[in-house]
Amino acid sequence: MIKVVVAGAAGRMGQEVLRAVHKSEGMELVGAVDKFQEGVDVGTLIGTGELKVLITTNLEETLVTLKPDVLVDFTTPEIVFNDVKIALKCGVRPVVGTTGMGSAELAEIKELCVKAGVGCIVAPNFAIGALLMIKFAAEAVKYMPHVEIIELHHDKKLDAPSGTAIKTAELISQVRGDFQQGLAAEIEKIPGARGGEFDGGIRIHSIRLPGYVAHQEVIFGGVGQTLTIRHDSISRESFMPGVVLAVQKVMHINSLVYGLENILFE
Repeated sequence: MIKVVVAGAAGRMGQEVLRAVHKSEGMELVGAVDKFQEGVDVGTLIGTGELKVLITTNLEETLVTLKPDVLVDFTTPEIVFNDVKIALKCGVRPVVGTTGMGSAELAEIKELCVKAGVGCIVAPNFAIGALLMIKFAAEAVKYMPHVEIIELHHDKKLDAPSGTAIKTAELISQVRGDFQQGLAAEIEKIPGARGGEFDGGIRIHSIRLPGYVAHQEVIFGGVGQTLTIRHDSISRESFMPGVVLAVQKVMHINSLVYGLENILFE
């Protein structure tokens, strides 16, 4: 039985994770951490009736007391890095869906995993369809190297561009190598009108509006044609099969894995 604590439990993604862990065979929801809703039974949040698992606010105390196997973190970019370090110090395996950590932070997590001898999975996106979108985009760029990315999320998302967009751009850039797109003489009449620029001139455009959950288009342009690869998460339930898979898989690794595709397509 895999014992799981959820950080960011009172948030929308956190509540979905609570439901997913609670109903998954081979897993036991033993704790929940959030700066809001302290003392509330998580069953009240997710509509299952009391589960006798109360929300706490101190992550380290919770991990030391409950001694879980896995911490699932869906918090905020400001605290996720510290959460992961606390978990690894306690010998707990993190599964991280919070985006916003940079390459330096990931490199430090990788070193901490080695020292602690436990695994960690950091995934910009847990939706299986989103991972397929990234995989297909990496294939398409071999033939159509001119590409831009549009990512669309709800207006409560704190970071931009999304981790999924960055992961997509990283993989596209690796596949197409030194290719440089864009017009050198281009002028932005309003700064930022062309979006953020990734390596090789890949433009990433971020849209934040109520009504969206998580969506992305990867648009390729060629002579007389365009190709669009799009993924839509209609609800947060779309991420849960990937979260459950990551919780199961992290028990069998002793290093950092960045991107669920490295497990799904292994």
